[in-house]
Amino acid sequence: MRKLALYIIGTSLLFSSCSKYLDKDPIGILTQEQVQVDPTEGTIVAAVENAYRPLAYTLNIFGNWDWTGGLVIRPDFLLEDIASGDAAKKWSPDGDQAWMDDIANYNFTAENGAFAGIWKYDYEGISRTNMAIFQLTDESTLSKVNMPEDKRKQLLAEAYFLRSFFYFDLVKNFGDVPLVLKPLQDFNEAYDVAVKTDKAKIYEQIKSDLIIAVDYFPNSKYSNSSEKWRASKGATIALLAKVALYEGDWKEVIKQVNSLESLGYYSLNINYFDSFDESKTYNESENIFIYDHEPGKQPSRGNGFTALMGWGFMAPSTDFLAAFETGDPRKSATVNTADKAIYKLVGAQNTSFIGNDNSPVNRVYIRYADVLLWKAEALIRDQQVAEGVKLINKIRQRARGENTNILADHSVLENDASTAIKWLQQERRVELGLECHRLSDLRRWGIAKITLSTLGKPFEDKHMLYPIPQAEVDKTVGKISQNPDY
Repeated sequence: MRKLALYIIGTSLLFSSCSKYLDKDPIGILTQEQVQVDPTEGTIVAAVENAYRPLAYTLNIFGNWDWTGGLVIRPDFLLEDIASGDAAKKWSPDGDQAWMDDIANYNFTAENGAFAGIWKYDYEGISRTNMAIFQLTDESTLSKVNMPEDKRKQLLAEAYFLRSFFYFDLVKNFGDVPLVLKPLQDFNEAYDVAVKTDKAKIYEQIKSDLIIAVDYFPNSKYSNSSEKWRASKGATIALLAKVALYEGDWKEVIKQVNSLESLGYYSLNINYFDSFDESKTYNESENIFIYDHEPGKQPSRGNGFTALMGWGFMAPSTDFLAAFETGDPRKSATVNTADKAIYKLVGAQNTSFIGNDNSPVNRVYIRYADVLLWKAEALIRDQQVAEGVKLINKIRQRARGENTNILADHSVLENDASTAIKWLQQERRVELGLECHRLSDLRRWGIAKITLSTLGKPFEDKHMLYPIPQAEVDKTVGKISQNPDY
């Protein structure tokens, strides 16, 4: 029984899942014993770099075409955009990958691979960050390496940021989950931690890690000027603001976004599409945290989602397309229905990368427009309605460019928070469409049930959280309890 519990907590030595593709460690993962016996600066740097990998849209990082296990590609697009009704599985409906249809139709069980997939991606990321944090804080290890202190702190900050990022994703999807903060020595330790922790405590741990990271990151836009894809001080402050948003701590959201703005590193791009344009990577001012896919690497580091789109996957829903106001240029920048291309996700306003299973197209996780809308929401909730509406208008002004005949500013209201929140919700949908935010937004606004019911989806109260993967419940003989009503 204890052996079966092991993959729950996602450590690299805990690959006892029933999946036939999870019987070996991923490339580049080091055991704690190897780290302690022969550590080098290179192995420590590699440990941190490996911790980014579960954020990639690279195909088959953990499996070998294990579609139903949710392991062909990170399934966040399915859990956010397809589940929310903003996207359909394919441009032409068919019976391929019916488990995805079950997510879209809320006809799923806890055995669905989407839940197992995101669980494994996130806990593997946590496993890797725990190993990196161990190396970067263990005195015995550090005494053998002689790493410069500023480099150690930067790498440690990256690891703390990434661990927080993975835990945040788990909490917003599942609620209470196991909290693991160190590499595990044996099966007994693994079984001991295979128990849910209240999400409030996990949020506290996330914030604790991020506060350390903010202090340890260098005061610059990029933590590493030659590897600009790495996490940074700005990304860390942004994640602190997002955590506060989900906790409903409006004043803290405002405080953290103000802190981010004071850095002076980010601004809205003049052109909306620049954030997604692969050719403008690091030559735009809006993206705060991305996964930088690189083709031609071994092991593979390219974007495989562009291949899925070449096979017909991921299409905008009619309801999503109808959400754009007449003339909103963000609609054509987001999707071209004639070419069956979601431009945002293919990194160009053409089809050049579609069908490429190893493309350079980046995955945008946090950008400045998203952050400004967090602040707008917090201001409105904090009864600073007029200031919040001004930020919504700022997003609309960038979107319309010089065409003053579209996307008129909303009238700045003094006290009508209800109307302002509706404007905010609409603006987030079209500004951030198909960027893996939608279902989480609907849930935290408390309007998921009414919104999705209107679309004909049988959303129930239990769907405010996804089910814990049933295999994880079974492996621990219920020590990790299932979420209610699943």
